[in-house]
Amino acid sequence: MFDFHCHSVFSDGELIPAEIWRRVKVLGYEGIAITDHADHSNYEFILNHLKKIATAFNHLIPRLIVGIEITHVPPPLIPDLIKKARAAGAQIVVVHGETLVEPVEKGTNLSAILGGADILAHPGLISEEEVKLAAEKGVFLELSGRKGHCLANGHVARLALKYRAPLVINSDAHSPSDILDRELAFKIALGAGLSDEDVKQLWELAKARFL
Repeated sequence: MFDFHCHSVFSDGELIPAEIWRRVKVLGYEGIAITDHADHSNYEFILNHLKKIATAFNHLIPRLIVGIEITHVPPPLIPDLIKKARAAGAQIVVVHGETLVEPVEKGTNLSAILGGADILAHPGLISEEEVKLAAEKGVFLELSGRKGHCLANGHVARLALKYRAPLVINSDAHSPSDILDRELAFKIALGAGLSDEDVKQLWELAKARFL
């Protein structure tokens, strides 16, 4: 089990990274990426602090992965910020996609894919052309466990299966109650229309890419 999208006190989460790590360890996780909300003002602050704990926890299981979630940044600026985040030490770059429940600027999904994000979080009513492009570029599309963001999971899953775009199940956890165990993550995928075999392949592909 693993999760590549969650939040700590370095943005709007409730827990420090060590507590997130401990809680997922108890659930048998192999890896956890902390991906706090960022724009140009704070991405270096977040990454510098996460690198400290990743260094301290080096060689421990679950693996603690340094990540970032680029959030509500104007689409033309996203590709350059993805590059800046990688240069500053981000091992996983997530972009906050065009969820149905927030006023994310149109064009964010496309900019994230073209910019080479690792994961496009909760991409809402993503277009078929964007899903095709994600498949070509290997950008993972998220099936979200978070209230509101999960409303388009079925749409995302259907198009991803149609065009063979990679999928990942993430919690987008902000509090302890948001953290997923394996059983609930599996049910989220099934609820989005995936088969048991689809879920198995999804987990294997995401593990190979990010762990």
